[in-house]
Amino acid sequence: MSEPDNIGDRLRSLRDERSMTRRELADDSGVDVALIEKLEHGRRGTARLTWLTRLADALNVEVSRLLGGRRSEERGAERAPGPPGDVQDLGDVVASVDSMPGMDTDDAGEAPDLAELNAAVDAAWHAYRMGNMTRLAGLLPGLIGEARLASSELGASAAGPLAEAHQLAARLFVHYGRCDLAEVAAECAIRAAEGGGDELEWETLHGTYSWTLLCEGRPRASEEHAVSIAASTEPSMDEAALRDLTVWGGLLLAAMAAASAADRTASTTEYLGLAGSAARRFSRDRLDYHVGFGPARVATEATHAYAMLHEPGLALRSAGDVHAGELSPRSYGRHLIDVARAQTEIRDLRAAEETLCEAESLCATSFSPAGPAHAVVSDVVVDVGHLTPELRRMARAVQVHA
Repeated sequence: MSEPDNIGDRLRSLRDERSMTRRELADDSGVDVALIEKLEHGRRGTARLTWLTRLADALNVEVSRLLGGRRSEERGAERAPGPPGDVQDLGDVVASVDSMPGMDTDDAGEAPDLAELNAAVDAAWHAYRMGNMTRLAGLLPGLIGEARLASSELGASAAGPLAEAHQLAARLFVHYGRCDLAEVAAECAIRAAEGGGDELEWETLHGTYSWTLLCEGRPRASEEHAVSIAASTEPSMDEAALRDLTVWGGLLLAAMAAASAADRTASTTEYLGLAGSAARRFSRDRLDYHVGFGPARVATEATHAYAMLHEPGLALRSAGDVHAGELSPRSYGRHLIDVARAQTEIRDLRAAEETLCEAESLCATSFSPAGPAHAVVSDVVVDVGHLTPELRRMARAVQVHA
């Protein structure tokens, strides 16, 4: 049976599946029954993301089910799909400050509840960290529209959600290879943060902007930007709060990634030394302003940098300081791809294959024709004498002729 093709039909179908009346759904969700009726009768095409989230929670489904996403059991193993139509919609939103998709004219002037808006931003971050980019693409246009409305009505207190929504948009655009739009979104995030007066958030967003420059193939500009912000905000190493060191260290790691991409070994080593000094204040990694920093993060980024610089010995030495429990499964899988890259360079091809198999089990989306595993799988396929069934499967995933 095909899925209903609009929000009203999907809402009615889900409500009927649960044998709920509109009044019961309204009572459980806190959404006015009149709005539910308008949606189901097609008199409104959509509604606020925060209201849709309440309805989804009452129906015990993800918001993506109301927005048209498939059931999780129908998705299967997610493998870096092409950009959904929502990505282009999001590009239109970011490019136009007047555009508020997901908002009906009936919503104009009604400032979203700030707590609900922050909860919606947190849900979007969760989708990003779980690698559910399709869901994120569906959430962000409406979320940016709501955050803009909240910012216009509530002022500085809503600057944070608006900045984070654009920051997530920048990251999503990079994921789908739209680095031009990612740079625009990162600039919007910085401008939004300037209205909130949170200096650390402002610094963090410059780190995101630096990353977009690197993804555009501009490593020198990326490095210079990250270094300039880090130099102007350098905290006292002994007295600074850990969150200050997290943000500053994140900028240094951004500079290190750019330097390694440009084959600048000396600069890479310099930034790594500074970041390592800051990380010694940490007993374990922490997350501040959605930036992870600490000993494991530094070692992970060092592994990547040295793998890119064709220094496999240094990469594997750094990898020895990274343990699975210190990173999310997806991040650890990406790290293992760098380990496999280094193992391939020292001609330990069987070890590289085993490492790639483990990486694939943790982050299948990296094993696509444009994913980070492509080059490593290609090298192993070319150099190994006999292709195992596992290696043949990975070769097909990244579209390497085996």
